[in-house]
Amino acid sequence: MSYKSILIDQITACYNDKSWFVPIDEILIDVTAKEAAFESERKQTIWSIVNHLIYWNEKWLERFISEKIELDNVVNNDDTFYLDPNCINEHEWKETLIRLKNIFSSWIEALEQCEESKLVKVIPTYYGAAWWGVVSNLCIHNAYHIGQIMLLKKQIREK
Repeated sequence: MSYKSILIDQITACYNDKSWFVPIDEILIDVTAKEAAFESERKQTIWSIVNHLIYWNEKWLERFISEKIELDNVVNNDDTFYLDPNCINEHEWKETLIRLKNIFSSWIEALEQCEESKLVKVIPTYYGAAWWGVVSNLCIHNAYHIGQIMLLKKQIREK
């Protein structure tokens, strides 16, 4: 088994392959814009967490493809959870779900097309980590937030 096949398996498990946990695609399939924008007691929303996942998956895919990692342009992580209150409607929610699907598809495509040697390549500007480790940790990050989304959905549906 190669790093590439493991990482593709992890990305797929997060998006649409039900294995150890329910993937995000299945969780969100029947969530409405109103539900996605519902604020929990902790001021979290499904939609804002999805925006956060899109942001970090796009950012790391861009870095993976370009092989440029600049950490001096550090973003405030709280800003990646932003949800524009003026754009809460079914059309915008569907557009968000399309972006989510596209970023996961783009990750799978990028991994399928890359050489195994890229995945073992060390990133000197990112703590000396290898690409396989960075992508694997991104998948762990995705799984963490997918769990949050599942819990929020359950809380919303129980009310």
